[in-house]
Amino acid sequence: MIGLGAGIASANEALATMQQNAADWTMPTGDYANTRYSTLDKINKGNVKDLVPAWTFSTGVLRGHEGNPLVIGDTMFVHTPFPNIVYALDLKDNGSIKWKYEPVQDPNVIPVMCCDTVNRGVAYAPAAEGGKNLIILHQADTTVVALDAATGEQVWTVKNGDPSKGETGTAAPMVVKDKVMIGISGGEFGVRGSLTAYNLKDGTQAWRAYSTGPDAEMLFDPEKTTALGKPVGADSSLKTWEGDQWKIGGGTTWGWYSYDPELNLIYYGTGNPSTWNPSQRPGDNKWSMAIMARDADTGMAKWVYQMTPHDEWDFDGVNEMILADIDVDGAPRKVLAHFDRNGFAYTLDRATGELLVAKKYDPAVNWATEVVMDKESEQYGRPQVVAQYSTEQNGEDVNSTGICPAALGTKDQQPAAFSPKTKLFYVPTNHVCMDYEPFRVAYTAGQPYVGATLSMYPAPNSHGGMGNFIAWDAGKGEIVWSLPEQFSVWSGALATAGDIVFYGTLEGFLKAVDSTTGEELYKFKTPSGIIANVMTYETDGQQFVGVLSGIGGWAGIGLAAGLTDPNAGLGAVGGYAALSKYTALGGQLTVFTVPNQTAAK
Repeated sequence: MIGLGAGIASANEALATMQQNAADWTMPTGDYANTRYSTLDKINKGNVKDLVPAWTFSTGVLRGHEGNPLVIGDTMFVHTPFPNIVYALDLKDNGSIKWKYEPVQDPNVIPVMCCDTVNRGVAYAPAAEGGKNLIILHQADTTVVALDAATGEQVWTVKNGDPSKGETGTAAPMVVKDKVMIGISGGEFGVRGSLTAYNLKDGTQAWRAYSTGPDAEMLFDPEKTTALGKPVGADSSLKTWEGDQWKIGGGTTWGWYSYDPELNLIYYGTGNPSTWNPSQRPGDNKWSMAIMARDADTGMAKWVYQMTPHDEWDFDGVNEMILADIDVDGAPRKVLAHFDRNGFAYTLDRATGELLVAKKYDPAVNWATEVVMDKESEQYGRPQVVAQYSTEQNGEDVNSTGICPAALGTKDQQPAAFSPKTKLFYVPTNHVCMDYEPFRVAYTAGQPYVGATLSMYPAPNSHGGMGNFIAWDAGKGEIVWSLPEQFSVWSGALATAGDIVFYGTLEGFLKAVDSTTGEELYKFKTPSGIIANVMTYETDGQQFVGVLSGIGGWAGIGLAAGLTDPNAGLGAVGGYAALSKYTALGGQLTVFTVPNQTAAK
């Protein structure tokens, strides 16, 4: 095990090795492939019924707690929403505080944080030779801070954006080789999306790739960057925007990032175009709503795929890209699986970007009939929009009703998990529809640039709830089993070799289900609603499961911010009004274990 004081010749090799050590949880996503799978099996379907809280820790902060802690050796690193406190806890001493870092930030950043003051976690960077092991924090005000993992002292700091323009920081960083990848939030404020790589040594910028604009600024090669197997050509983004709208065009990058060391490619999604009123931005609005595959060293795009051209519903494309080896059409493929907000689950070849599967993962999805899979068709790869649910065709100041899913998507940022044992993906979903009325809005830097009024409600003619937790076969594009939930499942999933899958609910339950059948094996109600991601680790030969609870995020913004207008929170307040009956604000880490555990047979 690599300790906090170790001097490592190659941080790249060290982190790649560390992710294979199941005793630790070294990355926000668990591993580079974003599988959120653990080979630990001392907590398993045979004994998970005996799971009990082992210890708890109060973060001292209310509002929405997304993301999850890291565990490196005997230290756990816990983060909070704004003001983005970081704690280092001693796992050898009942979680006592080794150090605490609390940045001083201007509270004026809070009003420009869409959908709560969340933060999705910190990253760990092993020391290069002669250096220090680092914890990387991306603060709400876009400050990126490298902390000494042993002491919490600042090593370097750099500014990634400008909150006065609506740019904020909510995404977890990802460390790759000698760099750390940092995204940007603020699509509802007309922010132009980008992904930036900073050098771990000193925080200097290595490269920045924008989501929209000129090829040179997007790091696109017109002849070598491909979309569905064909070169994108010159000015592929500029040609799809009217005038200079691309400069405030959105495409922000506040989701999760993954990395394939063999291909040396990083993968991530871009968010919605600005504004939400589609009439103000004619064209496909590339490359918002897209999957990007980029060279980790240079940032140059190898391939790109736009899932929702000319988005009319705020279906961000930022959800995680899970890298897995599965069978598609009877043949083994190295794939990228992506569960998009638009309600379609995509399976692509992660080396080439070839589209292999695109199917609805909630039967309620109705805004499009299908994604065309015929490579000879001019519509190849495009969703076929249903006119009734087209906010563009219905026009400004017209309320389009019954659109499924709602703007928060069939799945928001809450990450799915993949089990190499079952070859299934476990997906937390929203079973929610909406009414959507676009209106004309003017852009002012630092002011909301939304241009739509929304209301949300459970999908009609269904089980009456607002969520499902599903198992998905990405090779076939089929739901294997589905568990209905009263509210959206806003928690990230965890799959383990113990043949169980964990997830949390907005009411605050931690649940464990059989990974093959979906049978519920255990549940426990934590002090507040769970919008965080379940993780697991091992100390002194004993396995533990941890999760943050603290209601908030988009679904819980009414509780988190004290909002009561049903249309507030971009429509979520009314849709999730009943949550206040089941949970209240909180900020707590709960760590569970099974006493007298043994490995699965």
